Amino acid sequence: MGKKPENKVLTIIQAAVCVFILNIFCSFGVFSGEIPVERLNKFAKQMHELQKRMVGYPVNQNTDLKEFYEWYLSSKLYEVSMNNVGDPQKPGIIGMNTHEFENEVVDFFAPLYGFSKGEVWGIVTMSGTDGNSHGMYFGARQLFAQTKIQPVCYVSEEAHYSIKRLADVQNLELKLIKADATGKMIVSEFEKALDPSRPALVVIAMGTTFKGAIDNQAEIDAVIRKKKPIAVYRHVDAALFGGYLPFTEYGNFVNRKTVYFDSIAVSGHKFFGFDEPMGIFLTTKSTVNQTNPFNVAYLNQAVPTITCSRNALSALKFWWKIKKTGIRGFEEQAKMIISNSEYLEKELKKINWPVWRGEHSNTVYFKRPDKAVIEKYGLAPEFDARLGGNLAHIVVMQNVSREVIDGIVSEIKVQMSERGLSAQR
Repeated sequence: MGKKPENKVLTIIQAAVCVFILNIFCSFGVFSGEIPVERLNKFAKQMHELQKRMVGYPVNQNTDLKEFYEWYLSSKLYEVSMNNVGDPQKPGIIGMNTHEFENEVVDFFAPLYGFSKGEVWGIVTMSGTDGNSHGMYFGARQLFAQTKIQPVCYVSEEAHYSIKRLADVQNLELKLIKADATGKMIVSEFEKALDPSRPALVVIAMGTTFKGAIDNQAEIDAVIRKKKPIAVYRHVDAALFGGYLPFTEYGNFVNRKTVYFDSIAVSGHKFFGFDEPMGIFLTTKSTVNQTNPFNVAYLNQAVPTITCSRNALSALKFWWKIKKTGIRGFEEQAKMIISNSEYLEKELKKINWPVWRGEHSNTVYFKRPDKAVIEKYGLAPEFDARLGGNLAHIVVMQNVSREVIDGIVSEIKVQMSERGLSAQR
């Protein structure tokens, strides 16, 4: 039997509505292949405006990659799909990669962190969290290979939240160690928590997320020597501080020849200034050799990385940045951000605004100003009753000039005046 007349009418109406909607979408370029350039330009303008005053997060906005992209366009490399899958230190079948540049990036950083060229193994990561993921995974596998016992992960409660997330993802037992008011791990609390009958995966915070505190590695090592756990692996989360400290007189804080560690993760988009998240992860070949290699025949090699396909362009950008800036350039930038951090701290103290800054830190935290100041400058909020309650911080990166600092301090002074508080100059 055929369809009822009313069903045929309904079908025709539905089809007409679909055509009408499709025409609307096409008129806006949704399905027609047209790019809404006006919308994109509006978005780009908005990003440039925000860039001038976003000071609450550890991102160097002075990316300076114009010449790289000019070369990228002129070389027509955008016509090629590359992939850094596999171990960059071992030749593979797939040659469409930037492994040679990635290895040179690792070789540049190896001595800065106290690794010798012959022992180091490393990769350019997609973020600091990616680096932490590798450090915790490699550490857990090495400890289990040595003891056949699952390790316990110890980390300060004020370390980056990625450690908690990664411990959950990797099914690691996690013990959060209390921190003092400055953000440092309380080492006596670590001593109480440390179980010597279990292997210890110790994550050291080299610059905590909000207060920029540095865990005391010497005291942590003293506890380890005293309690003698059956096996220990030390991973350093140095996402921000690991970028600039090697280029200052305080480089020993991230040098494994001075303060021993097994691996380190550093972000690239923080101090070094990239237009997308990336980073570096360094450890030793002996550590890598104790992980499951997962031999992959079609890649003609073992694949030790957690991430399989990896961004080949990131390694090329990192190599470019190193060549363009050089040791001297990074030293000048590190000196500038420390100097401007000291300046910000001094200016807030001048007006009697409660302010704190950790040792060798470019993170300045202080009593939280009004909402308008928070929103205008993208300040990161926090709460700590030990320091009076509501706090905010500024991470003084290369784009945070003294002019910007003066503007923020001036607005806080206005806030104080409106509330009848006194400020001295």
